[in-house]
Amino acid sequence: MSSDKGLDVLNKREATKIQHLLKTESSSFWTDEGIKRSIALFKDAAKRVPAYKDFLQKHKINPDKINKLSDFLQLPLINKENYLKKYPLEKLCWDGHLQKTAIFTSTSGSSGEPFYFPRQHDLDWQYSLILESFLKDSGIAVSSGPILVINCFGMGVWIGGLMTYQAFVLAALREDLPVSIISPGVNKKEIFNALKKLAPFFEETILVGYPPFIKDIVDEAKQEKIELNKLNLRLIFAAEAITEELRDYLSKTASIKNIYLDTLNIYGSADIGAMAFETKMSILIKRSARINEVLFNDLFSQNLKTPTLAQYNPLFINFESVDGSIVLTGDNILPLIRYSIGDHGGVFNFEEMENILKKHNIDILAEASKKGIKNYSKLPFVYVYERSDFSTTLYGLQIYPEMIKEIVIGDFFSKYLTGKFTLLTKFNKNSDQYIEVNLELAKGASEPPVSTYNQLLKMILDNLKKKSSEFRELTNHINKRELMELVFWAAESSPYFKPGIKQKWVSK
Repeated sequence: MSSDKGLDVLNKREATKIQHLLKTESSSFWTDEGIKRSIALFKDAAKRVPAYKDFLQKHKINPDKINKLSDFLQLPLINKENYLKKYPLEKLCWDGHLQKTAIFTSTSGSSGEPFYFPRQHDLDWQYSLILESFLKDSGIAVSSGPILVINCFGMGVWIGGLMTYQAFVLAALREDLPVSIISPGVNKKEIFNALKKLAPFFEETILVGYPPFIKDIVDEAKQEKIELNKLNLRLIFAAEAITEELRDYLSKTASIKNIYLDTLNIYGSADIGAMAFETKMSILIKRSARINEVLFNDLFSQNLKTPTLAQYNPLFINFESVDGSIVLTGDNILPLIRYSIGDHGGVFNFEEMENILKKHNIDILAEASKKGIKNYSKLPFVYVYERSDFSTTLYGLQIYPEMIKEIVIGDFFSKYLTGKFTLLTKFNKNSDQYIEVNLELAKGASEPPVSTYNQLLKMILDNLKKKSSEFRELTNHINKRELMELVFWAAESSPYFKPGIKQKWVSK
């Protein structure tokens, strides 16, 4: 299979065909395509990928007997431990060699040693289709003028920066769009210089980066005497879920015109690129669920955390949920068949999503029309939670960063805090457990007064009680024992807030 498009990296004809399908095809079409392409990819990999061929033999799987969905769903899952780390890199690739043009990117190594994934331009091209839609779908009145993209992802061995750069180039060249790109990475000085000296020459500016870092840029722009309201700003995020509270905050602070058209979060990985993406429809559904607790519980597998809700294109990748874990099948130099990526969540096709919403008396198509949302796709949905190890414990209860983010990121505390923090479980002198919340102060801000400290602490604890009945029960049985302590650190100071690196929300 190996969908290398050779030298035609723009492949405009195929892009036009896919964009047409996105506007016209039904929910069942996308479901059927996902199944058909997954089985075809499996058949090809079973013949041409030496590692996968050996893996199937060890599990006594006869590829000739895998012909329909029920057969495919019996295939053993692969992951980093039982597959990727068990075979030499070249044996994991098509035809057992690396004699091809490849771009290597690395996982972050958050769960252990980093793994190096090769890719061809196919994944960049697939991502460019997402960005093409975003570029054309502007909520800004004047969207025909020049556009400046400021790529704030790190430009090293990680996938975000390089892939974003290349995907924007492909989209712009293919559609002859007036897009200019600068890639300062995580260098704040250069980002602010671009916003001051370049952005005013463009009709709109798109900031792309990791959510907490983009929040830093937006918050510090005022100190840098940058008037964001004059830049027609749009925002693209990746690497973690964003809460709707954060979307609201950034939209207000950065003068975003339309949150459905001008903000976008990507669910991506070094493993296989930009796997799924927020759409106008997914944002609308997530925001509807935010204000309807019963709907939220029906849609998502747990109500303690905020998931990413995105749509995905089964022409490129297919998702399953197996016992609450996200499993994917997709093509690359290193194809992945029923690969457990380590994230948790679930999957709906578009029709299933519609039916759940209807049970709650929500006609999502009518709601979309009210919001001026047109040209939506009936692609399937995947919702994703951060990995289960991205939490800390208190008396055996899971404490997730999302529970604190909802409070820390907001207008009231923005003059004191950046919104970044790190959680630790600690023990006091009496060996009682408590959570230490290490918070980063905004640049130039002093530690808040006692009254503000107490208010912040109370709001965090109240939110924990609201979100977790177990935490509520715990507080009823420990009397007045302190369960949490807030510790403040100067902006960008060690050990938790070193500039230019991914924020570690939990330390163990």
